[in-house]
Amino acid sequence: MTDILASLAYQLSKPIADAKVKAQACDFQVMEDLGFDFSGNGEHLMVKIRKQGENTSYVANELAKACGVPSSHVGWAGLKDRHAITEQWLSVQGGKKDDFNIAQFEAEHPTIQILETAYHHKKLRPGDLIGNQFVICLTEVSNIDDVCQRLEKIKLSGVPNYYGAQRFGQDGNNLDEARRWGRENVRTRNQNKRSLYLSTARSWIFNQVVSHRIETQLFSQLLNGDIVINSQGDHRVVDETNLAELQVQLENETLQLSAPLAGDNALPTRNDAQQLEQPFLDAEPDLMKLVCGNRMRHDRRPVALYAQNLVWLTKAQTVTLSFGLPAGCFATSILRELINEIAFERTYD
Repeated sequence: MTDILASLAYQLSKPIADAKVKAQACDFQVMEDLGFDFSGNGEHLMVKIRKQGENTSYVANELAKACGVPSSHVGWAGLKDRHAITEQWLSVQGGKKDDFNIAQFEAEHPTIQILETAYHHKKLRPGDLIGNQFVICLTEVSNIDDVCQRLEKIKLSGVPNYYGAQRFGQDGNNLDEARRWGRENVRTRNQNKRSLYLSTARSWIFNQVVSHRIETQLFSQLLNGDIVINSQGDHRVVDETNLAELQVQLENETLQLSAPLAGDNALPTRNDAQQLEQPFLDAEPDLMKLVCGNRMRHDRRPVALYAQNLVWLTKAQTVTLSFGLPAGCFATSILRELINEIAFERTYD
C-alpha cells in the first residue's frame, strides 16, 4: 500500500522505532466527546453505542432498520474507525425508545453494544463534537527509549496537525478523484461524495503548506502577514508592529499559527506569509478548480496539534498512550512522529 504522506516533513525527524498498531481491536480505543447535554425531549432518539469491526455507516443503517425509519433519519457527529473499539452517539429521527428492542438488536448484532439512550430536539450532524479520547497500545516496539523521548518532546512542542492518510483514500484514490472532478468539472447531487472530495482537496493543500513550514524552520516562527487564532477562534493578522508580541503568545500557547483551507476567495494572509502559501494553491490547479467551482470559502486550521492530557505507560515491548484530541484532528499524526508502523495481516474484524 502506498504511503500518501511519505513526502511530508517530520517535526522530530523520521522515527527509528518500529511497532505494530491495532494488533488487536482493543489496542485502539476511541471515545467520542460531544461536549453538550441533550435536551431530554424532542423527536430524536439518541443512542450511544460501542462497536468493534463495523463502520459508523453500517451501524446507522442497522439502527434505522430497527427503529423503522429511513437511513437518512440517522445522524452522527463523526465517523469512527472499523478496526478499533469505539464509542459514539447516533441520533434517530422518529425513533422511539419503547419501540426499540435493545436486547434483540444486540443479539442480532453481537459487535454492537447499546450503552445509553436519551432524547434530543436536534439531529446530530458531522462536526457536532468537541473531540475524542484515545487509548492506543503500541506493540512489538523496537526502541522503547526513543519512543518515550519523543513523547516528552511532543508534550512540549506538539506535532504537525496533518490530515491523516485515511482522508485521501486507499493509495490516494480520493485525491486522484478530487483532481479529476476539478479537471472535468464534475457535477453531482451526491452530497457525500462532493463533501468527501472537497475535503480531500483542501486537506492535501493544507498538508503541503505545513510540511513546507517545517522544512523551512517556520513551524513555530511567525512571518509578517501570518494569521493566528486565539482560544475563542478569533483570527488576527500578524504585522511588523505586533510580530514580537504575538510570537511570545505563540510560544506560550495562548495563540496558534494557522495554515490555509483553500477557498474561492483570495488568501487572507499578507506579505511574507502569503508569498509562502500561494505557490501551494497555484501548484494544484485541478484541486483549486474543484474548490472554486463549489464556492468554498477560505478557512484556517492550526498548524500544530497538541495532545490533551497525554500520558503513557511502558511494559516489556509495549507503550500504551492516553490522550485527547480536538474534533477533526488525527491520532495518526501523533503516531507518525513516534514509530514506523509494522505492516501485518489482521486476523480480526
